Amino acid sequence: MSEGEIFIHEYDEVDLKDGMVIVGFPSVGLVSSIASNYIVRTMKLERRAAIISKHFPPFTIIHEGIPSPPVRIYSGHRDCEKGERCERLAVITCEFMPQPELIKELSDDILGWCKKKGIATILTLEGINMGGEGDTKVLGVGTTARTREMLTTYGVKELKEGMVTGISGLLLSEGERYQMDVICLLGSARTDVPDARGAANLLDVIGDMLPEIKLDPEPLIKEAEQIENEMQKAMESVQQPKKPVEYSQLYG
Repeated sequence: MSEGEIFIHEYDEVDLKDGMVIVGFPSVGLVSSIASNYIVRTMKLERRAAIISKHFPPFTIIHEGIPSPPVRIYSGHRDCEKGERCERLAVITCEFMPQPELIKELSDDILGWCKKKGIATILTLEGINMGGEGDTKVLGVGTTARTREMLTTYGVKELKEGMVTGISGLLLSEGERYQMDVICLLGSARTDVPDARGAANLLDVIGDMLPEIKLDPEPLIKEAEQIENEMQKAMESVQQPKKPVEYSQLYG
C-alpha cells in the first residue's frame, strides 16, 4: 500500500480551536464504538467530515435516511454552564477495525487533522480485559502532565504498566512524542460479545468530563444495548478476513 491513500473529506468548515476530539474505533467488547455513538446521538452532533480510503470495507452506514462512509466525524456546540470552560466537541467513530497496515497512516492523519484544527485534547476510548483488577472499571493513560492531572481530577486510576494496541496505542505514542494532549480511557469489557454495560462504564467517566451529557443509568444501558445490536448487525454484514486480534492488556 502506498502512502497517502487515506484522506479526510470535510463536508463543511468547522471551528474546533481549543476543542476536544473523542476517538472511538472498535475494541474489546465494542465498548469504544458503542460509547462514541451514544455521545453522537445524545448530544445530537452533526456529521461534518469523513475519513476515506479505498482499503476500508465496502459498506455505507445509513442513519435517519442519510448514507455516510464507515468512518465519520461529528461535531457540535456544547451547552455548558456560564463561566465554565467549555471546549468544542468532535467525535470520530466507526463500526470496523481497520487492517493493521492502515493503522499508522490513519493515526497520523487523525493527529495531523487535530493539529490543523487546533484541538486541545484528544480522548481516545479502548476496551480492555482487566481480569483481576477488582472493582476498577476504567483506567487511564495521559501523554502530558496536563492530561495526567485531568485523570486525577476525574478520579481515573492510571494504567501504570501494560500495552495499548491499535489506533489508541499509536495516538498515545505519537501524542507523547509530539507532546500533544492525548488521554486514553480503557474500559473493562467482555472479550466474547459486544458489551453495552462496559460502554456505560466509559460513559460514566466521560459524563464527568462533559457534564451536559445527562447520564441516567437505565436509559443509558437501554440505548447502549440498541447501538450494540445495530453495530453487531453492521459488523456481521462486513465479511473481512479473520486475523488474530491483539488486545490492549495489563502487566502484572
